[in-house]
Amino acid sequence: MTECPVSIVVIGAGNRTNKYMEYAIRHPEKLVLAGIVEPNDIRRENMARKFGVPASACFTSYEDFFKNPIPANAILIGTPENEHYHPTMMALEAGYNILLEKPIAQTLEECRAIAQKAREKGLLVGVCHVLRFHPYFLKMKEVVQSGELGQIISINHYAEINLDRTTHGYVRGLWNRAEKTNPMLLAKCCHDIDLLLWLTGKKCRKLSSFGSLRWFRKENAPIGSSDRCINCSVEADCPFSAVDLYKNRKEWVRNFDIPKGMTLDEVIDEELLHGRYGRCVYHCDNDVVDHQILNMELEDEITVTFAANAFTQNDFRSTHIKMTHGEIDGDERILRVRKFRGSKEQIFDFSDIVRQPYHAGADLYIVEDFVKALEEGYGTLRTNIDKSVESHRICFEAETSRLTGRTIFLD
Repeated sequence: MTECPVSIVVIGAGNRTNKYMEYAIRHPEKLVLAGIVEPNDIRRENMARKFGVPASACFTSYEDFFKNPIPANAILIGTPENEHYHPTMMALEAGYNILLEKPIAQTLEECRAIAQKAREKGLLVGVCHVLRFHPYFLKMKEVVQSGELGQIISINHYAEINLDRTTHGYVRGLWNRAEKTNPMLLAKCCHDIDLLLWLTGKKCRKLSSFGSLRWFRKENAPIGSSDRCINCSVEADCPFSAVDLYKNRKEWVRNFDIPKGMTLDEVIDEELLHGRYGRCVYHCDNDVVDHQILNMELEDEITVTFAANAFTQNDFRSTHIKMTHGEIDGDERILRVRKFRGSKEQIFDFSDIVRQPYHAGADLYIVEDFVKALEEGYGTLRTNIDKSVESHRICFEAETSRLTGRTIFLD
């Protein structure tokens, strides 16, 4: 059992960390920021000012931090994906509980090693799977668990990733190469696989997966295109224009660091001229897929189809659950529940809720769940490391299936 407020050190002070630490701003009696580890001066200093963290509790590397660690109950790992494993293992060895941004690590062996180390040390590791805390998906789970629609027969689930999100994150951005981060299915959609296992309560028996980098390749570049959008002759008609996305519409610019003395517009101009986000989508160094499907057979002969696709303006998930006595379907805004006989269709409208920040509050509920687990000492987390490893395993095996064309049987 931990006394309030719970103290936490963050390793990585980027967008996701700032979202989660909003909980400490709203509930200072529950959670306090004790230290910051962040190599980016702008991000580290901004967070230190925001939370009143002294310079003596700020570090530029986790190696330096662990040489002189600050006493705290927990560490939040919000580093880039290829920097999850080492600081997490070091934190566990030092005796900290962990709140870990997804995905856990870059290999299944690393994921399992983290889980094993947590068990050896008797420490909590929570993985930030927001969908389990989202009001819309909580209602879906509630309906399934009620039993009034019988048992699950099959699920069709689709992740509409959105063109802007795709070109920003998976073509030009930090998640565009599997070796540096992870395959797209793990980087973007391990949430979805975790959700499907959570909804069914079943393990996967076998799977197959197909997909590729179909479009964002050099040979598909239009005639007359340039390697940068800012000086491209076809930019005005290109749906993937960085000029349109960042300069005209000002979308996906929240994470652009603004040095002292510069404006956002100046940062955008510099990025378009020289940065990674000004590159033509056909002339980047990306290698992750832009569309993929995953077919699974779970225990009890439940079949699941999952598809992720970038070529859409939609930015939501749609789900259709077929059950023995009815069906559930929705698009993250409207959830419909139909019983085959004996009752009217039920409609649950989440349209207003999903517009709320922090993933409709789910980001904050994750932190709340973690803090309560530490406060009360019961050690139960809705998204603990052992549950999360199973969904990660499916993502890694799906990539093996995609690359080899084989059906993978899981013991």
